[in-house]
Formats: sequence, C-alpha cells, structure tokens
Amino acid sequence: MNGVGIIMSIILGGLAGWIAEKIMGANIGLLTNIILGIVGALLLNFILSLFGIFTAETYLVQFIVAIVGACLLIFLWRAIRGRA
Repeated sequence: MNGVGIIMSIILGGLAGWIAEKIMGANIGLLTNIILGIVGALLLNFILSLFGIFTAETYLVQFIVAIVGACLLIFLWRAIRGRA
C-alpha cells in the first residue's frame, strides 16, 4: 500500500466510523471513529475472506465494509459493557 492508499484508508476509516456512530446512536470521539472504522474494515474483511469473499476491488466496497464493521464493533462494545 502506498502513501496515498494509507491516507485514503485513514480518511475512509474516519468517515465510516462517524457514519457508524450516527447509525448506532453512539457518542464517541473523532479518534475512536477512525479506530473503529479502520479496525472494523480489517475485521470484517478478514471474516469475509474466510468465506472466500474478497472486497478490495473499489474504495466504495471498502467503505461499506468499514461502516458495517464499525457498527458491529460498536454493538460488541455495548454488549460487553452491558448496554446493548
């Protein structure tokens, strides 16, 4: 991944985390948004790859996967903390 790809991943991760925050009604900060978006994308991409589904074709698909992954992470965080 080149420098532009890394920067784009951070930007998309931040946006995905922010959208997930709005969808899930969470009240978290900017840094947490970025972390949830990036980790959510990595986690969901890993899970999908176990089923033979690879999503690295376009930024749009990666963005959608990051949003869904971040929503799942917010849900899991709430479940662990007893607020699901």
